[in-house]
Amino acid sequence: MGSDQTERWNEFFSIPSMSMGIYKLNAGEPDPQLPHTEDEAYYIVSGVGKIRVEDTVYECKAGTVVFVRRHAHHKFFDISEDLTILVFFAPAEGSLES
Repeated sequence: MGSDQTERWNEFFSIPSMSMGIYKLNAGEPDPQLPHTEDEAYYIVSGVGKIRVEDTVYECKAGTVVFVRRHAHHKFFDISEDLTILVFFAPAEGSLES
């Protein structure tokens, strides 16, 4: 997720093949992330909002799982309740070159 998002992003596990962390966005806050070089999966722990992955929009609430392939443009938006998101990168975030 990058060092510019240290207050939103907390990586707590990383090995070469996978990394995991918690990503938090407040209600009404824009999602500043850019496409990643690794595949990722989001598990919505709590909150309500939407995510656009390329041309597809998904509703997000507790229990929602969304897969984002590497290099895909994606952003959370229309966040009406603070989002807490468990994020899985495979391989580990930042391990592949663009």
